[in-house]
Amino acid sequence: MANSENISCIDVGTTKVCSIMANVGQGGDLQVLGVGVTHTKGLHKGLVVNITEAKESIRASVRRAEQASGLKMDSVYVGVTGRHITSLNKKGVVSISRGDRLVRPDDLKRVLRSARTYTIPNDRRLLHVIPRSYALDGQIGVKNPVGMHGFRLDVETHVITAAVSSVQNLVKCIRGVNIDIEDLVLEPLASAEAVLRPDERDAGVILADIGGGTTDIAIFKNGSIWHTAILPVAGYQITRDIAIGLGLPFDVAEQMKRKYGSVMPLYDGVDDEATTMSMENGYGVSYQDLNDIVRARVEEIMKLIALELPPDYVKEVPAGLVLTGGCANLRGIETLGQEVLELPVRVGVPTGVYGIADILPDPAYATGVGLLLWGQRRHEGEEGWQSRGLSDTFRRFVTRMRKIVIH
Repeated sequence: MANSENISCIDVGTTKVCSIMANVGQGGDLQVLGVGVTHTKGLHKGLVVNITEAKESIRASVRRAEQASGLKMDSVYVGVTGRHITSLNKKGVVSISRGDRLVRPDDLKRVLRSARTYTIPNDRRLLHVIPRSYALDGQIGVKNPVGMHGFRLDVETHVITAAVSSVQNLVKCIRGVNIDIEDLVLEPLASAEAVLRPDERDAGVILADIGGGTTDIAIFKNGSIWHTAILPVAGYQITRDIAIGLGLPFDVAEQMKRKYGSVMPLYDGVDDEATTMSMENGYGVSYQDLNDIVRARVEEIMKLIALELPPDYVKEVPAGLVLTGGCANLRGIETLGQEVLELPVRVGVPTGVYGIADILPDPAYATGVGLLLWGQRRHEGEEGWQSRGLSDTFRRFVTRMRKIVIH
């Protein structure tokens, strides 16, 4: 980056593009210097469907962040999501052949490489290889084996792959506004950085980022990632059903959802079916009818989340469910989540930044803040970040994309 103390990110969502520029202080604190948020065009369910429109949305967002900060955005951390993301757990093993049998950082790199030695289709590439746990000479549960002695080092990893074409289109949009990419980060991993507590990760917790186009899921156990998944249902489906069910234009339905949406309407003290909610443009609907649709759709999303959980999930994730993303702002969503999943539920609000960050303490900006925190770890040289970031293969792919002349 032009200034090694500055970190920037772009969260290219289905409904909004959020660009954030921040500075890493001497104490490691993140001071937000500029934020740019614009409505997204050219994306559907996290995937680029119109490069020209998507590029212009990104350009407008970046311009606003640059105007607020007075700086130029040179390179960024970018969130990746979409149904094309897949994940699996793989194991690797290497021997420690040196005479002192001392595990060194190079041994961690070797064992991680061994975990990803399997055939990947040509249309897919590695995005993350994340170590879940190590074992040394059969001793399981080792968090960091560097400095320990042993003959055999095992690792269990969570491997995430992405469709080359989908990521290529996103990279092309970012490069189209003359910005380099520092790293591509799976969005639920970024959101987790912003809203999960260490004790929740240790005990076992589910993160569900319910955005505009996708619901991104990450499950943590014993401090490490256990499972990730991307569901192609989220806020867009709620708004679409409101529009169809109540005969409203899509934009009006979205405004109704944001202003009056609740999944527990009776708890809000408005239980009269005749009560009508109106917008300034003259459209009006029954409060009860509106929120019957909202509740039904959110309940379906909760049940889909449950399908991604282990069979005995109540014991496996005692810390419960943390909801974030724009739809986490729906009134009563915590109560509904508790009813459906029979788990503790809370709404996760991003923390860890200060400065020009008035709008950021909101679940809708969890991914953006999380991307900054991801970049901060790399800036500080945190041990092991390499294995959690962009794979070597994908890094070469992005480097090639930098050389393409985009018209």
